[in-house]
Amino acid sequence: MESSAVRNRMVQKLAAGGITDAHVLAAMGAIERHRFVDSALINQAYEDTSLPIGLAQTISKPNVVARMAELLLAAQALQPVEGAAPGARLGRVLEIGTGCGYQAAVLSLLVREVYSIERLRGLHDKARDNLRPFRLANVHLLFGDGMVGYAKGAPYAGIIAAAGGEAVPQAWCDQLAVGGRLVAPLVTGAGQQSLIVIDRTPHGLKQNVLEAVHFVPLKSGIA
Repeated sequence: MESSAVRNRMVQKLAAGGITDAHVLAAMGAIERHRFVDSALINQAYEDTSLPIGLAQTISKPNVVARMAELLLAAQALQPVEGAAPGARLGRVLEIGTGCGYQAAVLSLLVREVYSIERLRGLHDKARDNLRPFRLANVHLLFGDGMVGYAKGAPYAGIIAAAGGEAVPQAWCDQLAVGGRLVAPLVTGAGQQSLIVIDRTPHGLKQNVLEAVHFVPLKSGIA
């Protein structure tokens, strides 16, 4: 599939929809989303819609991927992570819920290092196959329970989650660096999810609730 024209249109729509970070728009334009969806869905790959990827999971809408990446990067401008050089690329990021690997690929162009954890073996293997042709040396795929994070890689400059629960796991907050930011969906009432941002400041955690979103539920364990 020759996708450059439709990718450019997708990026134009993202910009028209409020995404302003040039790095995020460039990354969204660079990664071929159709390589992460089933062949029967290729014609819908660049529409602003979530699509099934198997095992009752989905690939998020392009607008949601871009929005979460933009929120993640915005923290660096507000309060650089301890030890980071001013203006430097965001450091190590933990992604909870690899899914098909699309968001990890986008993040790989925006941050220095991506650790991405997936609890479903079938999706972990699919993501590895999807990402192999991209040869992304800064992406590390992990099979495990995302609710416990990945302490070996901590502290993280950013944590981004692709599933929402009733509460943010304490492990994620513990593994966030000072100056780091967590972006995740959270059930905030009546079963509805909202996007939340948690910043770890020298004085503690600061949480902001943003717009309504719809993600798959956060689950523990592996399968």
